[in-house]
Amino acid sequence: MNVPENLKYTKDHEWIRVDGDEAFIGVTDFAQGELGDIVFIEVETEGDELDKEEVFGTIEAVKTVSDLFMPVGGEVLEFNEKLEDAPDLVNSDPYGEGWIIKVKVADNSQLDELLNAEQYKALL
Repeated sequence: MNVPENLKYTKDHEWIRVDGDEAFIGVTDFAQGELGDIVFIEVETEGDELDKEEVFGTIEAVKTVSDLFMPVGGEVLEFNEKLEDAPDLVNSDPYGEGWIIKVKVADNSQLDELLNAEQYKALL
């Protein structure tokens, strides 16, 4: 299982990669494997300020729909438009082309509350 060392993780299987005061968020390799073939991703929170653990969208697989949770509070800046035509990018490249949203992080100290790669592997 792929758990990159440079990311932070939630117990709900989202990852976050921080770049300055912005961050990319997606679902982990484990999560996409559990969901199976992803057919649709809905994010209607672009432009919204959301708190940590608030739902920012949903991810739909052949057999289920799951909520997507904010790892940290912040403003949703962008939805990965590539996922509109190719939601399966989350299956094939969950940490790269399959990112879901970009956010402006409101409070960087919240990152300290997330799991590092070793802690996330232990959770699994």
